[in-house]
Amino acid sequence: MTPPHAPQYDPPPPHVLREYALIADGERGALLGPRGDIAWLCAPRWHSGAVFSSLIGGAGHYTVSPRGRFVWGGFYEDGTLIWRSRWTTGSGIVECREALAFPGDPRRAVLLRRIVAVEGPADLTVRLEPHADFGAHPSHRTRRDEDGTWSGHGGALRWRWSGAAAARPSRHPRHSTGLAMDLHLEPGDRRDLVLELSEEPLPEKPDAPRAWSATEAAWRRETPALDAGLAPGDARHAYTVLRGLTGSTGGMVGAATTSLPERSEAGRNYDYRYVWIRDQCYAGQAVAAAGPHPLLDDAVRFVAARLHEHGPRTAPAYTVTGGRVPDQRTLGLSGYPGGYDRVGNRVNRQFQLDVFGEALLLFAAAHRHGRLDADGWRAAGIAADAIARRRHEPDAGIWELDDREWTHSRLSCAAGLRSLAKDAPAGRARTWTALADSLVAETAATSTHPSGRWQRSPADPGLDAALLLPPLRGALAADDPRTVRTLRAYARELTDDHYAYRFRHDARPLAEAEGAFLLCGYLMALAEHQQGNREEALRWFERNRAACGPPGLYTEEYDVAQRQLRGNVPQAFVHALMLETSVRLPTAPEP
Repeated sequence: MTPPHAPQYDPPPPHVLREYALIADGERGALLGPRGDIAWLCAPRWHSGAVFSSLIGGAGHYTVSPRGRFVWGGFYEDGTLIWRSRWTTGSGIVECREALAFPGDPRRAVLLRRIVAVEGPADLTVRLEPHADFGAHPSHRTRRDEDGTWSGHGGALRWRWSGAAAARPSRHPRHSTGLAMDLHLEPGDRRDLVLELSEEPLPEKPDAPRAWSATEAAWRRETPALDAGLAPGDARHAYTVLRGLTGSTGGMVGAATTSLPERSEAGRNYDYRYVWIRDQCYAGQAVAAAGPHPLLDDAVRFVAARLHEHGPRTAPAYTVTGGRVPDQRTLGLSGYPGGYDRVGNRVNRQFQLDVFGEALLLFAAAHRHGRLDADGWRAAGIAADAIARRRHEPDAGIWELDDREWTHSRLSCAAGLRSLAKDAPAGRARTWTALADSLVAETAATSTHPSGRWQRSPADPGLDAALLLPPLRGALAADDPRTVRTLRAYARELTDDHYAYRFRHDARPLAEAEGAFLLCGYLMALAEHQQGNREEALRWFERNRAACGPPGLYTEEYDVAQRQLRGNVPQAFVHALMLETSVRLPTAPEP
């Protein structure tokens, strides 16, 4: 029972997306706001129900916040997803070091928080309200052990909280009880808080100093230097974000969140807590551009496994465990302001031809580093056969729209076939090269615009940012007239002040239809680099590199007028293309 005089607390309000930091361990990730509020965490896996879902209007959060007036700052420790919230208060400076114990255990999340009074004394309020499955299951059987450790259940989820012996039950008007604690630290003092979450019985409690040391050491092992590219610090950070989104299965989720709106009240908000084969291939190719780092092997392992399992029926997306993406549904929550409350994704009913071409490009990149084994070559054969069998079927395309014979899909398959044919045995090389030639010829016959550029599909004469990608991957030459004319027409019609947009939705100005698409901005940088326009490529790189908040995280879209992030966060394929662009721009374009 909650004591009759228990203090009341309201859940923290949402913040603009640019202010959220990510902590992740590969198996799940948490969003952390500037007031020390963990407003989003799904457990035990990425696609599980959220135990903290105040981000989208659900119950549940975990907040460590200074009392009184303060201003916020923070930073990542180099080469890690260890975040330091830093608050300047009226009495001094206090930090909270935040991490999920890394590398993550698929069965148990361990959330580490270390509060330090850096200068002067510190007074803080600590609140823990775990509500499993997007708030459907508040905690029950909450108890405090003799050593001061709290534990409880919520639905199938068990939790245990160490370091908060002084906490007491609390309540707020709309939800059931949680735990709250007022904390005072003298200058130089620190306090470790450890929260564990699992659907299985919890093992022996972790030792906080050891867990911190192990997490620091693991990040040092996992993150390469990446010193050779432009903006090496940002490139290194992009790699750490991709590593944080990649689990033990090798699968990398598209983003950590669901339902964050791309456009207020426009209905364009989706669940990205799944592995998109295309996005994973983009990430693997980006890493390969930097070197034979472990994330390349992870991408090959996950994509190859799906091809072996499902062959020509390989889906566009999976859960991190290789399962089917659930159907889209709503949760009955208010959603992030301007958005809805969707989980699941209708991608589970789509066919996307280009994923087979991207798989071949990934395998070719791995082979160049000596990282493609016999199993990978067999998976490549499956992908090539799938292209041969399904090349004439309409597909949903890269933007997951209505089924058409998308130009980008067919040219991307040609690029993959050409790339791997260079190193394939002679018989396969001839077959794959002939198939690539046939794809390009057929697409040219149906989807060449009267102006001599590519158009989106046989029935759609419009431009599309996706048409920039196949020439970058070798579907046809950089100096092919169709490559150059498409690039120049796209730059003229679908870009503005070095921000790029996917395609024209209607007669409205570009920025009124959707935000600038950061993936497309980096494609422009690579395309100008391929044409030898170094200064223009650098302008594109720097403009889009700056389209983030203080934690350096990118979403899918950027609201240019308001300088705000739009969509789920962090968007993996944007970090991947940022990394690839950083690495490629200092070098000469590949032939």
